[in-house]
Amino acid sequence: MRMLMEHVLLRAEYEVDVTSTVEQAQAMLEARGYDLVIADGRLPDGSGLTLARIANKQGIPNFIVTAYGFDLMKDGLGQFEFLLKPVRPDELLQAVERALSGQRT
Repeated sequence: MRMLMEHVLLRAEYEVDVTSTVEQAQAMLEARGYDLVIADGRLPDGSGLTLARIANKQGIPNFIVTAYGFDLMKDGLGQFEFLLKPVRPDELLQAVERALSGQRT
């Protein structure tokens, strides 16, 4: 799914950095500025909710992509925009455009 999302975003001419862990993503967020954070709900070393909270504190638009929406609801997923997997390419691009324009659904 990560590779598909990366491909869709690159084809839409977005600049994309990809990582597979919360720890790596935190280091990337500390190292440079981002216009948008898209986090997976579950990562090997934690939850994408952690990354969304960090992004919020930094004022970076963000959303979460997850197949575990019901499991993450108890952890606060409802306070973030999220897409349920499997995500269609047009759905992803619409969510990116909404986030970058400051719109929420």
